Amino acid sequence: MMKNPKIASRYAKALFDFATEKDQVEAVHKDLLLVHKTLKDNRELLVVLDSPVIVPSKKRAIFKNVFQSSLNEVTFSFLDVVINKKREPMVADICSEYTKLYNELHHIKTVTLTSATPLSSEIVEKIRTMLAEKTQYTIDIHQVVNPSIIGGIMVKMDDYFYDDSISSKLNRLRQEFSHNIYQINF
Repeated sequence: MMKNPKIASRYAKALFDFATEKDQVEAVHKDLLLVHKTLKDNRELLVVLDSPVIVPSKKRAIFKNVFQSSLNEVTFSFLDVVINKKREPMVADICSEYTKLYNELHHIKTVTLTSATPLSSEIVEKIRTMLAEKTQYTIDIHQVVNPSIIGGIMVKMDDYFYDDSISSKLNRLRQEFSHNIYQINF
């Protein structure tokens, strides 16, 4: 089945509204983080849920065995309905969309901080504090180490992208020199 982000968003919104009504927003969020991490860490489970060959009843049985004892009733019942409606390939996307709604409610922004080497906790905390002051949001930083940027940092938050990497600066210089008009032997 082809994945559709609009459908995943609608399911997440429905779950969020239902969890709000049942005063279970925090518990459902915690559960969905567990489901998302489990799916991410267990490729085989993700393949089973995505497979059009495996019958829905088998998928429900596997899902029940893996998650029923770990999830609260609201979360499990909802995800059982999702699987029953043959939307199981969207479970991971629904988890991500729910997290977006949760973060929006709690004024949390997720920031991806990329550096060539791991940054010290002091530097990360200074960046977190600076971004929190500027945005008035709680900042959740996910660090990524990418040696190809050579040095410096890259910060991505929503549609904002700040690139102060050495590789980016070198690319800009290369472009500048390739368009530089000069005369030889002048």
